[in-house]
Amino acid sequence: MHDIVSLVDWSRAQFALTALYHWIFVPLTLGFSFIVAFMHTMYYKTGDEKWKETTKFWMKLFAVNFAIGVATGIILEFQFGTNWSNYSWFVGDIFGAPLAIEGIFAFFMESTFFAVMIFGWGRVSKKFHVLSSWFTAIGTNLSAIWILIANAWMQDPTGTVFNPETARNEMVSFSNIVFSETSVNKFLHTIFQAYLLASFFVIAIAAWYIIKNRHILFAKRSILIATIFGLFASVMVAFTGDTSAYNVAKKQPMKLAAMEGLYNGQVGTPLVLVGLTQDNDDAIGIKIPGMLSYLATRSFDGFVPGVNDILNGNETQGIPPMDTRIASGKKAIEAFRNFKDAHKKGDATEMEIQKKILMDNYSNFGYGFFKDKKEAVPSIGITFHSFHLMVAIGFYFIAFLLWILYLQWKDKYVSNKFALKLSLIGIILAYIATELGWIVAEMGRQPWTIQDILPVSASVSQLSTGSVQTTFFMFLVVFTALLIAEIGIMAKIIKKGPNLTEKEG
Repeated sequence: MHDIVSLVDWSRAQFALTALYHWIFVPLTLGFSFIVAFMHTMYYKTGDEKWKETTKFWMKLFAVNFAIGVATGIILEFQFGTNWSNYSWFVGDIFGAPLAIEGIFAFFMESTFFAVMIFGWGRVSKKFHVLSSWFTAIGTNLSAIWILIANAWMQDPTGTVFNPETARNEMVSFSNIVFSETSVNKFLHTIFQAYLLASFFVIAIAAWYIIKNRHILFAKRSILIATIFGLFASVMVAFTGDTSAYNVAKKQPMKLAAMEGLYNGQVGTPLVLVGLTQDNDDAIGIKIPGMLSYLATRSFDGFVPGVNDILNGNETQGIPPMDTRIASGKKAIEAFRNFKDAHKKGDATEMEIQKKILMDNYSNFGYGFFKDKKEAVPSIGITFHSFHLMVAIGFYFIAFLLWILYLQWKDKYVSNKFALKLSLIGIILAYIATELGWIVAEMGRQPWTIQDILPVSASVSQLSTGSVQTTFFMFLVVFTALLIAEIGIMAKIIKKGPNLTEKEG
């Protein structure tokens, strides 16, 4: 048993490592692509050589980040087959389809137009060249849709049916998977986070040039575009964050309880503004009365279940005890085994009996792997504090970008040293916020690989713990080297600056 737990923990750690490193590069690529495309359009419309050099400069940084992001993404996808083969088999018909489509976009549309965008200067018409920038941006974001749809399905499995003969989930409605409420919210919230991060990346570099008294006009133009883009993205992040939380309340109530450190559900539940978690009791701190109820139910008097309600049940609210769900899950697993035995014997009657029992209890299938109901509780502390820090940073971004836009309108940004220094810090906070978002999304849904259907413990491949440990440290070294290389290359490009004279720039 210890070996299994160790294998699961190391497999999770390796996937988390790869995902977190991958997400350093991906959001910058998603947002940066549109900023570059807009700058390229400005050059196409005006014919101004300064816009051309501005575009080429940011395009170089985009290219470096794009290339390294592809490398980590390939490794991430391979891990589904190597470390999570049980999961891959169980959901291959569903999870494989979005990944296949993502590959088509990434390696055909995205990569083709990326090459034209980078190497097309003077080789293709200006119109086709600027279109290649927009198609690269669109292709990059379209490829992201499909992996986010796959992730959303894991958190809200819909549009599928389980086939006991093949032991696989099969797709019955592609549109239900693609356009589920969870998929739409997951995509929009993630994409706008990426746009916000890219905006702060541009702002930070441009602010550095102003501090160094270099390329002032170039920096002011870049900051204006990035600030407007970032302010729109920050507002949309807040809006989609609200709709995402509402969806989580309906689909993953345990995650919401972890996000708010809520153990005891109540009517008119307050929202924790700033606070600390407690063991087996509600979080303490500054709270807004009734606000969590409104966010979760769209009513200030709505009931929001806590951890104890979900574990022990709440008859008044129609919440069954976790032990009931575990018993139902075990019945489903037993029926599945009996179905396979009957299938081997060719007993069609028994197969139908066992299949009915299985499907009647399939919604609790994953709970049958639990030995104790407390296994259904994610890490409350990590989820709670990650969520609240992420939200705090998000609202800070809105206020900061409004202030920066005001300073630019008054032509006081360049002379405001405090604003410039805060602009440098912004990119660090943006990366922290986007990584925290994924920690909340993935840690909050533990112990599930597929919500209610398949726990992480039943998803891993039968590998030796030692082999997973070895590859973990190998990936750690490789990814760290790639990150250092990217930072080094970008630093050289930034230090050299755009190909503009000081007077021009």
